[in-house]
Amino acid sequence: MKKPTEQTSMSAEADKQAQKDVSMEKLKQHGGNIVTVIALVLAAYFGWQLWQGRGTTVDTVASDQFAQIQNLNDQYNVAMQNPVQDEALKSSLSKTEEQLNASIDALVANHGDTIYAWQALTIKARHQMDGENYAGASETLKAATEVKAIDAGLKAMTSLRYAQALLADGKIQEAKKIASAEVPNMFEASKQELMGDIHIAENNEEAAKKTYQNAWNLLAKRPEYRAILALKMETLGMEITPIEVAEVIEQPANKTEVAELAIEEDSKTEPKQPNGK
Repeated sequence: MKKPTEQTSMSAEADKQAQKDVSMEKLKQHGGNIVTVIALVLAAYFGWQLWQGRGTTVDTVASDQFAQIQNLNDQYNVAMQNPVQDEALKSSLSKTEEQLNASIDALVANHGDTIYAWQALTIKARHQMDGENYAGASETLKAATEVKAIDAGLKAMTSLRYAQALLADGKIQEAKKIASAEVPNMFEASKQELMGDIHIAENNEEAAKKTYQNAWNLLAKRPEYRAILALKMETLGMEITPIEVAEVIEQPANKTEVAELAIEEDSKTEPKQPNGK
């Protein structure tokens, strides 16, 4: 017969293992749907730099169409904040979303090689991810990676989001193929974190630890702290070296930058569970 102290110890270990199993399962479910926070700043930076570089060649028709898309997106987002989601509001939201998607499709069809097409597609992808339409988001983000107006930075960021959507849709090997491509150095930490999520989906815990640690080491050099990555590492029982970051608050420089920040706002919220995954 085991002594009470031994029984207590065994029970504690069992509880600890059970908690770890639950946490690992949550990472498998949500890892691919967690959009890295660094994309917030980088989307704004690259979008604004590219817009500035275009000078007088800006497509004013596409610009006006995108302004309408922004307005519709703002209307939708404001309505979504209403705590009372009655049938009338749901109907209104559905109509606004249909109008928004139709406007985005029209812009892409007629001005598909402009930066505005890329911005519109990323807005559409966000709504699809929010609605758990991961297959649709994958197709939209794939199209966004093919827009000719974007530079290497925006293409890399969009490709990583594309891989995240594929992972959320349960297409692990396709996600791995896209995420394995070379990216500019500033995106390497995001790539390593995403590869860790993919390894979790593959039940390869040791590989996940390695890539999460790679991401953490790269972030420490910046320095940049990511709470979600820290949580993933803690769940795997990894030791984390603290990263101290001086808090800097920057205001968006222009309306385009504000719109791009809004595209990625869902990266700060709790991800939803993939369909049937």
